Amino acid sequence: MPERGRPRTFDRAAALRRAMEVFWVKGYEGASISDLTAAMGINSPSLYAAFGSKEALFLEATELYTRVEGTEIWSALEKAPTARQAVERFLRQTARAYSQTGRPQGCLVALGALHQDSSRGAICDDLRRRRAENREALLRRFERGVAEGELPADFDCGTAATFYATVQHGMSIQARDGASRSALLATVAGAMAAWIAMAGTGVAA
Repeated sequence: MPERGRPRTFDRAAALRRAMEVFWVKGYEGASISDLTAAMGINSPSLYAAFGSKEALFLEATELYTRVEGTEIWSALEKAPTARQAVERFLRQTARAYSQTGRPQGCLVALGALHQDSSRGAICDDLRRRRAENREALLRRFERGVAEGELPADFDCGTAATFYATVQHGMSIQARDGASRSALLATVAGAMAAWIAMAGTGVAA
């Protein structure tokens, strides 16, 4: 028996990407259904038929963002030969990614929603989980530095991970407020000056 109902006449993947960009600019609460449908090129019944709800659309858009945006930031963290180089490259790639022209500034995961909302916290909980996973990635890299003998045994990996995650989140806010790439890189330089005291090496190598 042929499938009943009118077939979709839009590219779901392309529509999802456009929704992601709306959420990236406006956040979950700031993005209205009319904003989303206008960007996606569909009407509201099609949005609900394809994605279920605004909340479900946001969660799917955020998953897409995590997969396709800023991947160079996290690959830099993993591929650098030392923990110091890892965190510096991580922050420098962050400055580049957050200040690119022709796309929203800052980070969707950091800026998408910070307060409990009409979704009963599901949106905030998802973003909080993603931010925690990012901190965990930093933590694992610092723990690796300790295990490999690069960092002292008493290096406070947890504090360092929280500090550099916080720096990255602050860079996201500054980028959204219009900070230039050079201004973001100046923040990176300051954050790396703190590395000397944290690592207790007395040198910046």
